Order: sequence, then structure tokens, then C-alpha cells
Amino acid sequence: MRQGDAKRIPMAMLANLFGGGKGTHALDEGAWQAVMEQPVFDGLDGAERVRLRELAIQMLADKAFTGAGGIEVSNGMATAIAAFAVLPVLNLGYGGYEGWREIVVYPGEYLYDGEEMDESGIVHHVRHARSGEAMEGGPMVLSWQDVEHSGQGEGFNVVIHEFAHKLDMQGGSANGRPPLHSGMSPEEWAHDFQTAYDDLCRRVNGGEDTAIDPYATDSPAEFFAVLSEYFFEVPDVLQQEYPEVYGQMASFYRQYPLVRMKAMLRGE
Repeated sequence: MRQGDAKRIPMAMLANLFGGGKGTHALDEGAWQAVMEQPVFDGLDGAERVRLRELAIQMLADKAFTGAGGIEVSNGMATAIAAFAVLPVLNLGYGGYEGWREIVVYPGEYLYDGEEMDESGIVHHVRHARSGEAMEGGPMVLSWQDVEHSGQGEGFNVVIHEFAHKLDMQGGSANGRPPLHSGMSPEEWAHDFQTAYDDLCRRVNGGEDTAIDPYATDSPAEFFAVLSEYFFEVPDVLQQEYPEVYGQMASFYRQYPLVRMKAMLRGE
């Protein structure tokens, strides 16, 4: 879940969004070429771009992209969302995104008015603006304005953020511990992430201006989602701040965006 600062569009009850259906949008060639120029895709070789395109086409066929708040989702908009969405599963396959059907798109941040349970099990009534949300077993909601600001190599990508939550939810509620691949140690994952999370919380609580978005301290689930944004958008920042977490994510996503970045800087 990505929270924003402005209140723009009231959101209907989320329970009404759990219908959904198969996708009706087709890949828009112009939009595909445009989004591939975004820095987040720099360094992908020809074979990887072909595979990314195939995964995006699969997503467009699998998900219903529904407009809300007066917006109509075009093929180009759906194509851009799909391109960002499948980057994390480039070397994992599409399976982690199956089991739900709908992506709801608002023009901008939308107002969420409902109940949330904290880590202590206490339910609170909340009312705030959001730029995205992934619901366990249900749809995803995205702000188009925030999608347009994603992919620019600045550490922000609302699509990657919400789809990281979906990968995290494969094992149940999002908790920052997605199902790991064979050969990965759950104990090492927990240690490296907890150590980094505690460090960032300490620094943010102490008033430090951190290189990592303070929103990552909201919960371990948000820490995983925010750092997934950094992993793909600014891997050098994540490597510098929390190298162990970068290594865990490289093993989880089976990608090495820092290597791609360095190759691009060398002109390879």
C-alpha cells in the first residue's frame, strides 16, 4: 500500500471490487516503446526485453483493467502498468500473479475510508489518501498519476510496490517474508531484513534525513515493498544503505539491476 498526502478522489467500498474478469486490453506498441525508454528498464538485453513483452501480454490477457473516478483505461495505460508489473517476475515467471483478476485505476490518489488491523491485532478506523493498494486474494488499486511518475530511476514505482505486496501475499497476509526459493535461508532473510528494518526505524525516529523513504518503516511488509522499488529503480542506493538486503533481493528476484546499471554507465 502506498499512502499519499492529498485527498483527491473518494473511493467506493472495496468489497464491491472483488468481481473482475479476464482482460480485454491489448498491448499498445507505441506505449510499449515509450515505457521501455524509462531508466528502470536500462540494461535489459534483447532476450530479456522479449521475455518482458511476453509476460506483459500475458498480464493484459489475464487481468481486467478497470477505470474508476471518471477515468477510462486505454490500451496504452494498461500496457505501461503491465510493463512495470512484470519486471519483478522477469526471471520468476507469471505464477506469482495468478489467483486474482482486476486492476482498478484512479486518475490520482484516492480516499480510503475503512478499518485496518495493526500488528497488535487492534482494529482502527482510518481515512487517508492512497496512491495504490494490493488486497489479499482481491484486486489491486493504482493511481494513474503515480504510475506516470514511476520508472524514472528515482526510487519510486507504485506498480512495483504493489506487485511486491502481491508476491509477499503468496504465503498469506503480507509480512515482508514472501515464499523463498529453494536454497534461500529463511533465517538469513529474516535476520538481514530485521536488522535493516530496525536500523532504518532508529534513524527515522531520530530525525535523520534517510536515503530510503521513511514510509518503509511503517511495517515489515511496507519495508519489503519500498525496498523492492529501490532494488529496481536505484539499486546503487539500496546496495550502499543495506547491502545484505540487496543480496537477498537479488536472490529472490533472480536479477542483478546494479550490474545492469554499472554496465550502462560503462557504455556496454
